[in-house]
Amino acid sequence: RHGSLGPMPRLPRVLRFAVALLMAVASPLCAGTALAARSGPEIKAQFDAGLAAYDAGNFPEAFRLWLDLQFEDVAAMRNAAVMLRKGQGTPRDPKKAEELFQRAAEAGLPTAQADLADMLLKGEAGPPDLQSALPLLEAAAAANHPVAQFELGELYETGAPPLLAQNFEVARQLYTAAAGHGMTAAADRLRALPPAPAPISATQATQATIAPLPPASEP
Repeated sequence: RHGSLGPMPRLPRVLRFAVALLMAVASPLCAGTALAARSGPEIKAQFDAGLAAYDAGNFPEAFRLWLDLQFEDVAAMRNAAVMLRKGQGTPRDPKKAEELFQRAAEAGLPTAQADLADMLLKGEAGPPDLQSALPLLEAAAAANHPVAQFELGELYETGAPPLLAQNFEVARQLYTAAAGHGMTAAADRLRALPPAPAPISATQATQATIAPLPPASEP
């Protein structure tokens, strides 16, 4: 009938058998995948096992355990990225490290934001990219990450036009925060900054806002 597709033709017998066989094979696999999802305690146990392996110097095992958790634990993903960056327990792969750091940074992990920003500033997997590093540094510094505070302080100390204007006062605040976490390099930079301007008194502020009267003209 016009406007109707009519009954669908039956599949050939061989093709029907192939589809049934594929479904029979796929069903247990899908069920197995669902059953393979790990619980919170299991994830923590594997993360801790990776930590024990790392502390024991068994870097390949630590890397294997943490990389296996990359889709379930953001800290494990960041740890695997650190090992890829350094070449610990696995061949050094800056590009892959950046990819994992990026995913962990997008999940809001300050350590991953600081790590990725550091890689971008140094150009470890490509040309240096201050524009991409800057928002990561700002986010990690706001979360009290000392390395991010220090590196952002350096940028404010020197200025990075057109992205960042020189600002000694902001640099001073960032160095102070990083030094408060025990970072000696930040304390050194803090001492090297020009002295902060002395605060003006209320009288000086008032005098500065009152313009002198022009001399009276003679009649």
